[in-house]
Amino acid sequence: MADGTETAARRGRRGGGGAARRAERTSGAIEQARYITRNMPDFEILNAEALEIIESNAETVLEEIGVSFPENDPALARWREAGADVDGDRVRIPKGLARKLCATAPSTFTQIARNPERAVEIGGRNLVLAPVYGPPFVRDSGGRRYATMADFEKFVKLGHQSKWLHHSGGTVCEPTDLPVNKRHFDMLMAHMTLTDKPFMGSVTEPSRAVDSVEMADILFGGLDDRTALISLININSPLTFDSVMMGALEAYAAANQACIISPFIVGGAMAPVSVAGTLTQVLAEVMAGVAYSQLVRPGAPVVFGAFVTSIDMNSGAPTFGTPEAAQITYGAGQLARRLGLPFRSAGSFNGSKLPDAQAAYETANSLNAGLLAGVNFMLHACGWLEGGLVADFEKFVMDADQLGVLHHLARGVEIDENAQAMDALREVGPGGHYLGCAHTQANFKAAFWKSGLLDYKPFETWADEGGRDTRGLAAAKMDKLLSDYVQPEMDPAVREALKDYVATKKASMPDAFS
Repeated sequence: MADGTETAARRGRRGGGGAARRAERTSGAIEQARYITRNMPDFEILNAEALEIIESNAETVLEEIGVSFPENDPALARWREAGADVDGDRVRIPKGLARKLCATAPSTFTQIARNPERAVEIGGRNLVLAPVYGPPFVRDSGGRRYATMADFEKFVKLGHQSKWLHHSGGTVCEPTDLPVNKRHFDMLMAHMTLTDKPFMGSVTEPSRAVDSVEMADILFGGLDDRTALISLININSPLTFDSVMMGALEAYAAANQACIISPFIVGGAMAPVSVAGTLTQVLAEVMAGVAYSQLVRPGAPVVFGAFVTSIDMNSGAPTFGTPEAAQITYGAGQLARRLGLPFRSAGSFNGSKLPDAQAAYETANSLNAGLLAGVNFMLHACGWLEGGLVADFEKFVMDADQLGVLHHLARGVEIDENAQAMDALREVGPGGHYLGCAHTQANFKAAFWKSGLLDYKPFETWADEGGRDTRGLAAAKMDKLLSDYVQPEMDPAVREALKDYVATKKASMPDAFS
């Protein structure tokens, strides 16, 4: 292992035969980068006075306005016992109570992976990158269509092969060709068998969260309170915690599995149009959600989430990569750190219909804001298109390549003797060049980040090779990644136990497509 990377597919080697030779070739071609540990400061946009005002206002929201827990009597009972004022499904939380409950949540936690070298540490100075989540459509060179399970498996394989992705994610696309009540089994099996990176659990119905925990228990030979799953719990902003999401949270928290408590903010629609007003609502919602997870199980791992976008006031469409979204992301990062919680936000957000210049501009704005804001878990880091309606294969490859920039920026600036390069300055002197000097020769291989996708060839060479644009290059790169894919080895007994579990569960219920 060199420079924090590890060779992929090493575990996929077998003794003898074509498969072994193929794995040998592939293992040298695909590297997997360790999760990012920042050696750079966070960007803090709010001063101390602003932070205190927002925190005070959030406490006022919880005490005077309250939050709603509809159709969830057990949650209302927990809140009542904790000292909240419960009126119908409205819960008003006395000042200080939510923050006190949040204090038992860990500031960092480890999510284990089937390959122990792929485990990730979420929180602190770390940044874990995961792919797009949730789109019902996919797009490739053939156009836009509803996603299938074959598409889902293809994305998981691309994620496994992608150097800069640390996490396999969850619903990278929604396989609409499978029954709604059973597709989570197939998605989980894909994450468990086609990659050995960590992955996410299902949240679309509380029983599916239970299924996720039970399958993870089989995969890891018993969880023993280890955290093997992280799952996205969206708050129905403003200030509403629906029973489906809370049921999933309850199942995961009780099993010591991690939940991202994430307000779903479209400024001007689900939150005020002002940055400060939105941050007040975000903090109130997160504190209520995290506090509730701690009522279920003190010490359960949780993440402060903030999905943030603005709105086009003419069309009502969400907009991405905007200055206001960046400001909210920066401010939410500060609030998360003051609360002592890991932070989830940002991603490859854009509203474009194609992986074009608009997609690139908006994505770059959002990715860089996430890095500077101190995000610890970045869902949607690659593949997002059309406001999250589409998972795009070529953009997945483009984004995954650009995530390498975040890795290199996060290293910060070295200032050791080699980095000072005084020997090079002395050797070259006035009027010379550094191409052949000893310092350059010793450092050129690792001196600069190098894209594995973009074209820097002379015009004539580029033209002779077909004059491909970035999308064409990404399509070729995707084909290469998939052709080189080698499935990581897995204990046959574990695989059979998972297959038996899934077959039994599927047989116990009729198919449902709604």
